[in-house]
Amino acid sequence: MAYQSKDFYPRPDFVHTNHRWTPINDQWTILFDDEDVGLQESWHIHRVPDKVSIRGSSSAKAPSAEAEAQRLSAFPELIAKGFQGQDSAGRENTKQRINVPFAFQAPASGLQEKGAHEVLWYERAVADPRAETEVKAGDRVLVRFGAVDYDVTLWASGQLVGKHRGGHVPFDVDITDALTTAGKESGGKEGVEIQLVLRVQDSPYDLAQPRGKQYWAPQPESIFYTPTSGIWQPVVLEVVPRTRLGNSSHGTVLKANDIADGILDAEVAVLGRRAGHAYSVEIEGSLNGFQIAKKREDLPKDKDYTTVKLGLALSEEQQKTVPQSVADIGSYEDTNIWKNGLALWSPDHPTLYDLLIRLYDAQGAQIDEVKTYTGFRHLDWRVGDGTFRLNGKPLFQALCLDQGYWPETGLTPPSPASLKEDIVLAKKMGFNGCRKHQKVEDPVFLYWADRLGYLVWVEMANAYEFGAEYKDRMNAEWTEAVKRDINHPSVVVWTPVNESWGYPSLKDSVEQRDHLRALYYLTKSLDPTRPVNENCGWEHVLTDLSTFHDYSDAPVLAESCATLERTLRRDWAGRPMFVGAITTTNNSGNERESDPATKHRQGAPVICTEFAGVNIARAGAKSDDIQPQGGGGDWGYTTASDAKDLLTRVEALVKAVIQGSHCSGFVYTQLTDIEQEVNGVYSFDRKEKIPAAEVKKIFDAAQKSYHDSLSKAA
Repeated sequence: MAYQSKDFYPRPDFVHTNHRWTPINDQWTILFDDEDVGLQESWHIHRVPDKVSIRGSSSAKAPSAEAEAQRLSAFPELIAKGFQGQDSAGRENTKQRINVPFAFQAPASGLQEKGAHEVLWYERAVADPRAETEVKAGDRVLVRFGAVDYDVTLWASGQLVGKHRGGHVPFDVDITDALTTAGKESGGKEGVEIQLVLRVQDSPYDLAQPRGKQYWAPQPESIFYTPTSGIWQPVVLEVVPRTRLGNSSHGTVLKANDIADGILDAEVAVLGRRAGHAYSVEIEGSLNGFQIAKKREDLPKDKDYTTVKLGLALSEEQQKTVPQSVADIGSYEDTNIWKNGLALWSPDHPTLYDLLIRLYDAQGAQIDEVKTYTGFRHLDWRVGDGTFRLNGKPLFQALCLDQGYWPETGLTPPSPASLKEDIVLAKKMGFNGCRKHQKVEDPVFLYWADRLGYLVWVEMANAYEFGAEYKDRMNAEWTEAVKRDINHPSVVVWTPVNESWGYPSLKDSVEQRDHLRALYYLTKSLDPTRPVNENCGWEHVLTDLSTFHDYSDAPVLAESCATLERTLRRDWAGRPMFVGAITTTNNSGNERESDPATKHRQGAPVICTEFAGVNIARAGAKSDDIQPQGGGGDWGYTTASDAKDLLTRVEALVKAVIQGSHCSGFVYTQLTDIEQEVNGVYSFDRKEKIPAAEVKKIFDAAQKSYHDSLSKAA
């Protein structure tokens, strides 16, 4: 199965108009290096061999499953699980073709290999894509990776060209020097190829490594799924000018939350700046083809970025002369659409401003140009009345839990169009957004969320063991994730951690609490314009939102959601919503508080961020297979007898959450079935399990009920 991406740039929200790019998802090979001999044998210099013999030794065996699972105190039912060590003496691993960007575990890769392989070697030939004029101009050649799980080192014809750690975020490497050297050594021949070699290490056993829902055993079960190793997002070869505009991962931030004055506050990064050279940056803003304003600022001598503040609200004169394309947006009197001549972004009216960002040299010649966009919208979770507000108005978030898996391709979407399709399907069911769960989704998803009007909670894939190494890994990768997604108007909440995963001792560990506080403030330092949900579900240490998870059936859920007081007192599996005080006793026997208890901030939004999770009993299934939280092939938290019963349960569960009128939203588990967890409203292959129109009526009624309750309270 080939990944269809030829006409779709992997970062469609930030497209360089003068860069030439081509996908290089084909012609890759992979070799499993199970005894980690590749570096010692210099595969990166002498090329990856066609095969490698496995000698077999006790050191090559996996740690015992019980020893690994014992560390998972949050999942006692998974003890005695894990990849088993085996005697592999005499076996050979053979280099094989692999369909990138699909992981070797996925059927679409052409391998569907389910064994544990910690070290992988990828290889592919690459020719210099530059024209002679581009070579003379000093243009560079980059290889851009959407995501490689987990720790990767890259060589080009034996030259080390880059390293990256973090399985869910993008990076690029510059292979220009290796291409230039190869060209010279060939006597200037055209089309000379170099070998691009990747060594990827992705441990099935390292539970301090952020992995999300990727299971650490060969057979997925419960709420965990088939793991993903190596390249799993698209790879692109791109020709770029030496000095160029950087995207958000490199520091460009387009802040568009000032809806009062309509000012775009842009900080634009410039990469490859040459010492002694002057540059300037210009931003031009337009709305549906109508140019509103543009402004140019010089790049300071001591910085690799500049700030541009651009007013994009229509003046009274402009409002009278706009073309029909702008007038069609809606009446200026409609405050859901406009505010003082500024077009607002919202799920119902996802209006976007088109931006052209240009980079000029000292002579005024254009060096680089980017087509991007922004959406003006303002979030407020601090009003103090329990509401979450978008553009000054209360917002009810009817979200789905979306984990982004597909039957043949795993974590990788079958194509860019698949990401758009999931949003369309979700909106058809009545969801106005999603909580992307335990996955930093492909940026194409956020591009479509921006354009289609779909709220997104961004969440990091978590680890399961706390320690110094984990903290370093989490801090770095979460920073990269936030920077990658910071400019998308659809992103409304940051969630670094879910359900204390990786933090098993919040009850009595100040160190673990301090790291959650550190993540909160790290996120705020990167982006103060969005709320931080630091530990989604329970055991909050420092949070902007009071979120809770409850998979009880409707009657019990209704009881715990009847009043705000009951909701805040709730306890799921021994996990309170907020952590209690930690006390220590000194040598004199006196107790003192070493870390205070936390509590709900009065007036903060309260949101049920996981509930339901109902499957349908399969005809002829054994009772063990359909029991809630069973280990069989029809996993769910509770079980409906058929589709009609499921629809009835959905309505009862939604009513249970909203009846107290203090929950300003919910996250329904989940959008689609995934492998053995079959509690979606769509099947794994995206077929309706219950009528979408009927579900939408339920969710629409929930939103109306919430807004009616606010009107009564006022």
